Amino acid sequence: MNDLSVNGLSGLSYLPGYFSRAAQETLLEQIRAVVARAPFYRPAMPRTGKAFTVRMSNCGPLGWVSDVSGYRYQPHHPDSGNPWPAMPALLTNLWKDLAPEAPDPEACLINYYENTARMGLHQDRDEQTFEAPVISVSLGDTATFRVGGLSRKDPTKSFRLQSGDVVVLGGEARLAFHGIDRVLAGTSTLLKNGGRINLTLRRVTQPM
Repeated sequence: MNDLSVNGLSGLSYLPGYFSRAAQETLLEQIRAVVARAPFYRPAMPRTGKAFTVRMSNCGPLGWVSDVSGYRYQPHHPDSGNPWPAMPALLTNLWKDLAPEAPDPEACLINYYENTARMGLHQDRDEQTFEAPVISVSLGDTATFRVGGLSRKDPTKSFRLQSGDVVVLGGEARLAFHGIDRVLAGTSTLLKNGGRINLTLRRVTQPM
C-alpha cells in the first residue's frame, strides 16, 4: 500500500495491482451478473438535466442516483424499481481487508466509462457519515485520476490507475476533491469492447 499525502491531508492510499488478472476476470463476471439484473442507465445532473458522460448502476442495499431533483441514495433502480442486487463477496472482502474497523459498506456505485467519458472534480459527500473511507476499484483501460484538497481551488496531483488498482480515500482525505480526466484507450484487454469500469464502495448511513 502506498500512502500518499495530498495538500497535507493524510488518508489517501494507492494499491497498484491489488487484484490479479484472474481476480479481475472473476470480479468482472460478477459485475456483469449485477448489471444483467440492474442495467446501466445514464443519470442526469440536478436542475439542468444534462446527461452524465458515464453510465451507472449499483449493487448493495443502497444505490447512488442523480436526476433533475438531486443526488441521493435509494434502495431501488430508478428505471425498473427493482432492489439493487447484492454486493459481490470479492468487494465485501476488499472492504474488510482495507477498512476492518469500519461498518459494512452499503453501496457500490458502478460507473462505466467509454473512452470519451470524464468525471469532473467532485467530493463524495452525499452520505450521512464520513467516518468510513471510500474505496475505489479500477477495471479495464487505464485512467488519469486527479485528486486535490478540501476546496475545489486547491492544487491537484494526477496519477494513472490501471486495471486491478485500488484507491482509498479515508481520514483527512475522505472529502478530497477528485475526478477522472481521461481514459486511455487500448491499455487493457479485460473489457472486450474497451473502456473502463470503476467500482466505488461507500458506507452511507450512521451505524445505530
